[in-house]
Amino acid sequence: MLITLCYLYLWARWGRRPAALVRATVQRLRASRCSFTFCGAAARPQGARVCLSRGGRVFCVGESQSIDDLNKWALFLVSPFILEAEHIAFVTESIWVQGESLRRPASSSETIVKWSDCCLPLACRPGDPYQLIAEASVDDFSKLGVAFMEDRLQMADGLVPQKIVSVHLQDCTLKALEDQASNKQAQALQQHPEPSAESKPEPDIMECIGRDDPEVLGAQPTLGTGDASGSEPAGEGDRGVGSVKHCPLHLSSCHECLELENSTIESVKFASAENIPDLPYDHSGSLEDVADAIRLEREWRRVNITGKAPNILFYVGSAPQKSLGRFQEVRSVLADCVDTDSYTLYHLSRESALRDPWSDNCLLLVIATQEAIPEDLSQKFMAYLSQGGKVLGLCSSFTFAGFRVTSKSVLEETVQNLVFSKADQTQVKLSVLSSGYVYEESPGERHSLGKLQGHLENGNKDRLIVQVPFGTRGGEAVLCQVHLELPPSSSVVQAQEDFDLLKSSNIRRYEVLREILTTLGLNCDIKHVPALTPLYLLPAAEEIWDPLMRWLGKHVDPEGVIKSSKLSLKFLSSYTSEIEINPSALPVVTDVEAFSSENFNLDIYRQNLQTKRLGKVILFAEVTPTTMNLLDGLMFEIPQEMGLIAIAVRQTQGKGRGANAWLSPMGCALSTLLISIPLRSQLGQRIPFVQHLMSLAVVEAVRSIAEYQDINLRVKWPNDIYYSDLMKLGGVLVNSTLLGETFYILIGCGFNVSNSNPTICINDLITEYNKQHRAELKPLRTDSLIARTVTVLEKLIDTFQDKGPNGVLPLYYKYWVHSGQRVRLGGLEGPEVWIVGLDDSGFLQVQEEDGEVVTVHPDGNSFDMLRNLIIPKQQ
Repeated sequence: MLITLCYLYLWARWGRRPAALVRATVQRLRASRCSFTFCGAAARPQGARVCLSRGGRVFCVGESQSIDDLNKWALFLVSPFILEAEHIAFVTESIWVQGESLRRPASSSETIVKWSDCCLPLACRPGDPYQLIAEASVDDFSKLGVAFMEDRLQMADGLVPQKIVSVHLQDCTLKALEDQASNKQAQALQQHPEPSAESKPEPDIMECIGRDDPEVLGAQPTLGTGDASGSEPAGEGDRGVGSVKHCPLHLSSCHECLELENSTIESVKFASAENIPDLPYDHSGSLEDVADAIRLEREWRRVNITGKAPNILFYVGSAPQKSLGRFQEVRSVLADCVDTDSYTLYHLSRESALRDPWSDNCLLLVIATQEAIPEDLSQKFMAYLSQGGKVLGLCSSFTFAGFRVTSKSVLEETVQNLVFSKADQTQVKLSVLSSGYVYEESPGERHSLGKLQGHLENGNKDRLIVQVPFGTRGGEAVLCQVHLELPPSSSVVQAQEDFDLLKSSNIRRYEVLREILTTLGLNCDIKHVPALTPLYLLPAAEEIWDPLMRWLGKHVDPEGVIKSSKLSLKFLSSYTSEIEINPSALPVVTDVEAFSSENFNLDIYRQNLQTKRLGKVILFAEVTPTTMNLLDGLMFEIPQEMGLIAIAVRQTQGKGRGANAWLSPMGCALSTLLISIPLRSQLGQRIPFVQHLMSLAVVEAVRSIAEYQDINLRVKWPNDIYYSDLMKLGGVLVNSTLLGETFYILIGCGFNVSNSNPTICINDLITEYNKQHRAELKPLRTDSLIARTVTVLEKLIDTFQDKGPNGVLPLYYKYWVHSGQRVRLGGLEGPEVWIVGLDDSGFLQVQEEDGEVVTVHPDGNSFDMLRNLIIPKQQ
């Protein structure tokens, strides 16, 4: 109501003067944290109120839009950035128009407004539309908006603006921009080491953690036997160093970048000279080779042995409004069938299907739309099948291999009797809802079909389910023209008799669907989401307990609660089952004597933690929503020497990069660590390196144990832990906030220790190593490895603060998967380049065919950050 009255007041006062109206509206309402949008009338956000309409474009006010993750954005590090109190952050969406088709701003009695003259660009996100984050004063933001509405806003490089929307930058986002800004004043405070062409890794970064005393790791019951190795070819030779091209992405001066880039390349040469046999990247290995190399014996469960990310992707049509509801509908039934600890389920839009490298990261593609599949999209799906992909068609028009979909109107949306043949040749009879279409082979064509078949119990035996193999690499599809995805309901069928038939067959509907999914390689062992458990506050050192309790007594409210924006923690001396636990309110038990867990041994953690400050105070939970939220209310207040860490056995809402989910099955080491980094320090000026240091710490924590140095655990840029270069078994997520002169950073980390699903785990690698080398290495524990990882991380941070990137890069290159790796810029047809190292900001550097070395960024896709790399535009 207040906003509506403001609109009326402003309109009455300013009448037809658009610039004054826009400026006054923004000035008066910006404190309410709403979003201001300039766009075409058809693109007006749902629920937004129109303040001004002009020439088919509108200025409207709606709910606040926020950005809290910059993982998909490439930053413009051109100047120190502080979002001033009176300034507005906004996103401009634009499209590329080149040559004669470039539409110039319409003529106007007023001058052309150049976008770059009115704002400071902060970050970009390549794609369609091309997105730019920028900041501007209220006056300049209003000026941009009015110029856009009057079609006289001009952008460079053939960009044509389509939409401008103000956004709220979360604190962590602001700091991510600030910490990566090039700041000469901060540079002057840094102590840069002299670059060395022969820099070597620290000799024994774990020498004081019991390298020669593996018993300190604790005991772990021996797992079943397995086989997880793969032979790798010898590496390529060193490549010459050409000229260095500076892109505007570095945090310090060009002179420093030149020195560090040269020393970085030399460090890669040195690492390559170590003649490590398993570093080179082999493009010739097929999925079948990988499968042969990873024959782990898991008799009681199916395993993802392709090395692909455990993603199930859903294409449900191109209509935005319909697709979301359809996706939720289909996703719901598959989530009831598959093991959700082993798979993540994502919507695949038409744009993403055409643009992003999804096929390499997809175990199953579900096509569930009756609309015609466009030719370009059909080619993508067929290419995925030819690579060994699996497809489930649910009442879709998608067909291949001589099959066609034929309409039979008499069957449309009617309940029919289906006979379904399973892989073991047994049959299931059930009532199903028909789509009104059947599968027929083209005249004269006969195909070798799979064992799964479904036909109607009628004279024609109309085929409604077919299993169709494709290609020589194991690709196959199961195509259905029955609504297996729809549960019985009155909205599906009207007649009570039909409803009863479908309801009585509901269990068999799930049986058929699980048979299909299992045949396509998925695990359908259903597991229930575990109930949340209380937290326990545990000290890693006895001497820290009394100061911790005194601090806690001063900071809890009268009810013993500490609240944050994400949840509240209630500190209790004991816990009873009557105390409620929910994701937003968690009890914390402070009685250490009452703590016991089969999955976390406090003594083993203490023995393996050898730090000065990190990981000293533990918040432990058997089951919690996500460890990333547990420290939110404590991180800015607790003394830094009481280093906080949250550890969980299971998570119900694990977080990954961007909008991705993070699977958290039993046996995964899950933690969130709090660290603080001075802004005016080596690492404080290069915060993106934190994720690299954490990934490296995990690998070093394992490979620095005596006799475990040959366990093939590696780092993959930017934040993954890998088995060789084949399978992901861990990852890192970093959130940072700058307060005053200090970064407060939450490092979320999860890596598979004893869980073979969804990909592979460290103990699988150890088991296979024992078999190949007739060794007797013991399986490792999550508690010991978390403590060792924190210990290594503290040492890596200290080294980085003392020597800068050169202090840690040689060790990083020793363990990374990218030495000699070739990638293509921009897509499959782009120029081929060689990865040579990291730049001063932690981004990849590649060497082009002419010997020139450039920095590259991901294109923003959420599937594989090494695909479609781009060279950022000069600003």
